[in-house]
Amino acid sequence: MKLLNCPMNGVRPLSEFLFGGEFREMPNPDASTDLEWASYVHYRDNAPGIKKEWWYHSPSGTWFIAERNTLTDEVLATYLHGNSPVSKVKEPS
Repeated sequence: MKLLNCPMNGVRPLSEFLFGGEFREMPNPDASTDLEWASYVHYRDNAPGIKKEWWYHSPSGTWFIAERNTLTDEVLATYLHGNSPVSKVKEPS
């Protein structure tokens, strides 16, 4: 069974989570150009590697960030938005 660490509830089965997409810093809507805003909304590089992603733990209603290597599918850390990564997670073999 694949597991993921919720920063609020600990290690839980992956079936309890929903993927929310890649985390990216939002440009200031009042100061950005149309091109900058369109790039933020529509473009992703999709290159394999370590990405910050939004994940949602549906039983607790918790949105959080997971740092995941998309090439190996290894989750390196999970944490609440605005906090530092503190949870290093290794999946059981």
